[in-house]
Amino acid sequence: MQALRAPTRILGAVPDLTLPSLADPVRSRALGRTGLSVSEIGLGCASWWGQKAFDERQAVNLVHAALERGVTFFDTGAAYSGGEAEPRLGRALKGRDLERVVVATKAGTFHDGRRVARDFRPQAIVASVERSLRNLGLERLPLLQLHGPAISELDDEMLAMLEELKRRGLVGAVGANSFDPAVIDHIINLAVFDVVMVDYNVLRPERAALIARAAQQGKGVLAGMALAMGHANRQVTRLRAPRDVWYALRALKNHRSDIAKGARFGCWGRLDGLSASQAALAYVLADPHVACAVVGTTRMAHLIGHLGASGVTLSPAVMD
Repeated sequence: MQALRAPTRILGAVPDLTLPSLADPVRSRALGRTGLSVSEIGLGCASWWGQKAFDERQAVNLVHAALERGVTFFDTGAAYSGGEAEPRLGRALKGRDLERVVVATKAGTFHDGRRVARDFRPQAIVASVERSLRNLGLERLPLLQLHGPAISELDDEMLAMLEELKRRGLVGAVGANSFDPAVIDHIINLAVFDVVMVDYNVLRPERAALIARAAQQGKGVLAGMALAMGHANRQVTRLRAPRDVWYALRALKNHRSDIAKGARFGCWGRLDGLSASQAALAYVLADPHVACAVVGTTRMAHLIGHLGASGVTLSPAVMD
């Protein structure tokens, strides 16, 4: 990675950021009251990263490079990449020192061979946990997250089952991943849940209030979609390989409004010494209640660039 210059300026304004030493590993933060410490930038192991079409050697190299640079949080799910992401991550982590590593996976959704399906019956969650342990080569899941539950599915039977998974030692902490603020609002008042993952990024500044409420209840907060799907630096327009076409088509199908919102951040491409993705991550990490910003990538240069955002402080002018 090229050395970043500091201090820097934006459009002739006052110095706009503070940069860490590149020799420093990714910094860590406490994950709520779980007792766990996680790197403030985590690697999302999903999407194209887990697809069979993406060379496994490259996928594994990304995981190893992240570990070597201090990343201790890896996020995946049973339904991701056609069901291939979990076992691939397990192979990537095999034989590595995982004493400080927090592997998080998700249950409640799965891939049935054709599409992503849902099953939030308590017995299905238990079965999903047991499969995930085998896929990942673990005896205990540091963090299990329910993947997009409905409030109605969080009944007494479900909550008792989650407590039982903890008691049996199959999972450490329990969380939920939802981009529905009403669901997160409900979850932060349930004692069995230790962690929430929300879609927090430059296109979702309104999530800050929700994050603050979660932190007040002692929940660890993970920022999913921390790079705003790359829309803040118009990644959808950069088609260099089949993976880029895949991501672009998905964005056009599911996130058209975000593509338009992202166009407002073109000025971030003119920050001297800081990439747009680093600025986007620094924005997320400026919230002290966020324990970890989770990002996914299939390119080593992007991974190293993303990790360079750890410890970066943006000035009030750039934050505004």
